[in-house]
Amino acid sequence: MREILENAKRLYSLKLHQSLPKYKRYIFEDLIKLPAKLTAIYGSRGVGKTTSLLQILEASSLNVSDKLYISCDHASLQGVSLFELVDEFRKRGGELICIDEVHEATNFEQELKSIYDFLDIKVYFSGSSAIALRSPDFARRYSMYHLNFLSFREYLELTLEIELPSYKLEDILQNHENIVHDIFMKLSDKKILKYYDAFVKIGIYPFYFEDKSRYIDRVNETINKILHIDISKIYAVQPDKIDTLKKLLSVLCVSKPLEFSMENLAKTVGITKATLYKYIEYLHKAKLITHITHEAKRFENIRKSDKLYLANSNLFEALCQNSEKGTIRETFFVSMLEDIYTLHYVDQGDFLVNERYTFEIGGKAKSFKLLKNIENSYVVADDIEVGFGNKIPLYLFGFLY
Repeated sequence: MREILENAKRLYSLKLHQSLPKYKRYIFEDLIKLPAKLTAIYGSRGVGKTTSLLQILEASSLNVSDKLYISCDHASLQGVSLFELVDEFRKRGGELICIDEVHEATNFEQELKSIYDFLDIKVYFSGSSAIALRSPDFARRYSMYHLNFLSFREYLELTLEIELPSYKLEDILQNHENIVHDIFMKLSDKKILKYYDAFVKIGIYPFYFEDKSRYIDRVNETINKILHIDISKIYAVQPDKIDTLKKLLSVLCVSKPLEFSMENLAKTVGITKATLYKYIEYLHKAKLITHITHEAKRFENIRKSDKLYLANSNLFEALCQNSEKGTIRETFFVSMLEDIYTLHYVDQGDFLVNERYTFEIGGKAKSFKLLKNIENSYVVADDIEVGFGNKIPLYLFGFLY
C-alpha cells in the first residue's frame, strides 16, 4: 500500500504543475468553508468537478505533503481499497484528501463509510450525477453538493471577465426591472441578447473556454462517456442497448415535449414502456434529460403524459440539426431552475414552480391570455431586454446561481 501511496503522491505532484483556471464555480465558497468531515460533489461530466477539487486543495493552507488528490479511474487504483489507501496517507501525516470519480472504486459507499467512522481526516469526493448515493446509513455521514451546468451569469462572467451577482427567484419576480438595469451597468456594450443567443448554443460546459473550436465535438464526447461509461457501469446497461439510449435522445431532440405519449415514444424507440421508464430514469440521473411530471400527479395517480427535455440547450447543437425554438426556450428555463426549485407542468401556462408560481414561456409577443385569473402568474419572454410588471426576460432566469 505504501508503494501505491507514493505513486499517488507522484501523480498529484504532476497535477500541481498544471495551470488551474482562476474562475471558481458558484459552490466553491461554500465548499471551502464547510466544517463537514466528508463532502460529496456530484454532477454531470464536464461541469468542473475535478477542477473544483484541485482548487480546494490549492486554497488549503496545509503543506503539500499533508494533502492529496487521487482519481479512482486511474489504472493504478483499480481494485485498491480506498479505506486502506486513505489510512496509509493519514498515518503518514495526511490531513486532507480529494477523491475524484469515486464511483469507479470498488464498494465505494462502504469504503467511504469506514473512512468517516474510523479515520481522522477531511475528505472531499466527486461522483457522476448518475451515481446512487442513497443509503440512509451512509447519507447522514456526508454533506452533498450538486454542481450544475454553467449558468448564464457564470458564462457572462467568464466571457467578459466581470463579476455579476446571482438572485433568488423571488427577487427576480419582484424586482426584475431594477435587476436588469444593474446587469446592464456591468455590460460595456449593453447587448445582453447577443450573449444569450450564443449561450443557448455553446458554453454551458466550462470546457468551452479551454478550446472553443472543438466545443461541440467535446459535448459529443461527453455524451458518449456518460452513456458508455457512467450509465453502462452504474446501471449495468449492456453495450448493445446504448444505441437505444442514443436513439431516445435523438427523438427528444427533434420533438416537442408532449408530442409523444409514453406508449408512442416506446414504439418509436423500439422498446417496451417499462424499459422506456427505466431508461428515462437513467438519463435523468445522468443529466442528459430532465423528466417533469404534471402537477396533478402530486396528489394521485392521474393519467397524464410526462414532459421530457434534453438536460440543457447546448445538447441540441450536438444531437440534431432541426429543433423547435419553443422547446429550446423551455429547455433553457428548466435547466436553470430544476436544480434549485421544484417544477411541474400545468394545463394553464407551462410550469408551476415551488407549487406557487405559474410561468408561460414564449417570444416577445407572448400575452397573458393563457394565464387569465391565475394568481402569481408570469410571462417569461424571449427576445426582450427589459420586462414590465409580470412579463420578465427569459435570460434573467440564468442569474439564479
